[in-house]
Amino acid sequence: MCLGMNTTLAQKDNVLQAKGEETAAAGGTVTLGCLYNSSGTSNYLFWYKQDGNNSPKFILSRVSRDDGNTADEFKERFSSTLDSSIRSAPLKIQKLQLSDSAVYYCSSSTNEMISVWRAKSFKI
Repeated sequence: MCLGMNTTLAQKDNVLQAKGEETAAAGGTVTLGCLYNSSGTSNYLFWYKQDGNNSPKFILSRVSRDDGNTADEFKERFSSTLDSSIRSAPLKIQKLQLSDSAVYYCSSSTNEMISVWRAKSFKI
């Protein structure tokens, strides 16, 4: 599976994800990490899923701990909690299905409209 990456950095703003591909069993649970650094006063974290040659799909956003939006098709099995004390917003996927195999993007944006992307490949 191809690991894609699109990064736009400004000063010290960035997001960090472990390199490589993760594998898990169908029916299980996986957590994909995302750490961020930001010079902004308000932080917004986003997760996207890209499978095959399709465009990335919005999964969820977090503005504070559990505050944000989750796309309807992901509400049942996908979740994230933003922890500003350690600057982390991991994506948890439960009851894994073969269709969850994809590249997952963690993106950070601030009130200054800086956007930072990193990708993590995952397959079942």
